[in-house]
Amino acid sequence: MFLVTGSAGFMTTLDNTVVTVALPAIRHDLGARLAALEWVATAYILTFAGLMLAGGRLADVHGPRRVLLAGLGAFTAASLGAGLAGSIEVLVAARLAQGAGAALILPATLAALAGREERQRSAGVAVWMASGAAALALGPVVGGLLSQYAHWGWVFLINVPAGVAVIALAAVAIPGTRRRGRELDAAGAAASVLFLGAGTFALIHGGEHGWSSPAVLAALGGCAAGAAAFWAAERRAGDPMVDLRLFAVRRFTGGVVAQVLWGLGVNGVFFYTAIFLQGVLGFTPTASGLAFVPLALLVVLVTPVAPGVARRLGAGRTVAAGLVLVAAGMALAATLRAGDGWARLLPAVCAIGVGSALTMPLGSAVLGAVPEARAGVAGGVFSVSREVSGLFGIAAVGVIVHGAGGFAAGYSAGLLVAAGLVLAGALISLVTLS
Repeated sequence: MFLVTGSAGFMTTLDNTVVTVALPAIRHDLGARLAALEWVATAYILTFAGLMLAGGRLADVHGPRRVLLAGLGAFTAASLGAGLAGSIEVLVAARLAQGAGAALILPATLAALAGREERQRSAGVAVWMASGAAALALGPVVGGLLSQYAHWGWVFLINVPAGVAVIALAAVAIPGTRRRGRELDAAGAAASVLFLGAGTFALIHGGEHGWSSPAVLAALGGCAAGAAAFWAAERRAGDPMVDLRLFAVRRFTGGVVAQVLWGLGVNGVFFYTAIFLQGVLGFTPTASGLAFVPLALLVVLVTPVAPGVARRLGAGRTVAAGLVLVAAGMALAATLRAGDGWARLLPAVCAIGVGSALTMPLGSAVLGAVPEARAGVAGGVFSVSREVSGLFGIAAVGVIVHGAGGFAAGYSAGLLVAAGLVLAGALISLVTLS
C-alpha cells in the first residue's frame, strides 16, 4: 500500500515540474511557437486542478481502487503519447490527458488510505506528502539530466514502466469497495470544473499576460460564476459532492487552510529560487538543480519520524513546529546576497526540508476529521488546496519580486512575505489541530 501511495504521489507531482527544463529542446525539435510552448507547461496543471474534486467524488461513488486504476491507466497512456508526440498539438493534448489521469489518482489514493487504522493512515499520508515534496524538489534535476543526456521525450516516457508497475501493485494492494447509494452530483461536478479550471487558468496566465487581458478577465469571470454555481448546487443537492458542513469541522478546515498557507509560501520560493541562484549567486543550471537535492533528501529521511513525533506531541504542535522551521529557512534565505555560496545556502535549504517533513501529519489529520464515505472528496479538497495555493503563491511572490525595483531585493521581500504566511499557518495548525 505505501509503495503505491508514494509512487502515485511522486509521479503526479513530478510531472508538474519536470517538463520546464525540457522546454527549449521541445521548442527546437517541434518548431513550436512560444505561446504553444506555454501550453505544454500549463496544460497538465489546468486539468489536474480543475478535475480533482470531481475525481474525489468518483472515488467516493465507485470506490478508490477502481478510480485509482482508471487514473493510472489514463496517466500512463497519456505519458506514452506525450513521449512519442511528433507535433506540439499532440503533445499539448497528451499533457491535458495526463492531468485528467492525475486528477483521479491523487484523491483516490487518499481515499484508499482513509479506511486504514490511524497509525497506518498517518504513515501512508506521510509517505504520500513526502513523495510529493521530494518530486517538487527533484523535478528540475530529473528534467535537466534527461534533456541534456537523452531525448526530451524521456521526460514523459519514464512514467510508462513506472505506471505499469504501480497499476500491477495497486490491483493487488488496494481492496475493491463501492459506496452504495451514492450519486455523482453532476451539477456540482460541472460547476467545480468551471470554478477550478477557470481559476487555475487565471492564476497561470495572469502574471504573464496581465490581469486586465481579455482572456484572464474572462477566466476570472468564469471562476466567479463557477464558484456561485457550485455553492448553489451543493446547497440544493440531496447528496452533495462536497458537504459544506465539512467546513464547520475545525480540524478539517484548519488543516486545509494550513496546507494552503504552506503552499503559498513554499511553491513561490521554489519557483523564484532557481532564478535567483543562477541570476544573482551565479550558479550553473546543474548546480541550481542540485541545490534542491538536500531538501528532498531531508524530507525523505525525516518523514518516517514525523508520525511518531505527532503521537507524542500532537499533530498541532508537530505541524506548527515544522511550519516555523520552514519560515525560518525562508527568512535565512532572504539574507543571501551576490557572492554567497553553498555555506550560506545550505542551512536555509535544510531548515525548509526538515520543517516540511514535520508537516506530514497534516494530511492524516484532515482525513481523520471526516467520515470514510467522504474521504475521496476530502482528499480532493486537500489536494486542490495544495496545487492551487502553489499557483497563487508563484503569482503573489511574482508581484512582489517584479514590483520591488530589482530582482534580488524583490526576491528577499517575497521570501519574507512568504515566511509570514507560513507562520500564520503554524498558528492556525496549533489552534485547530491540537
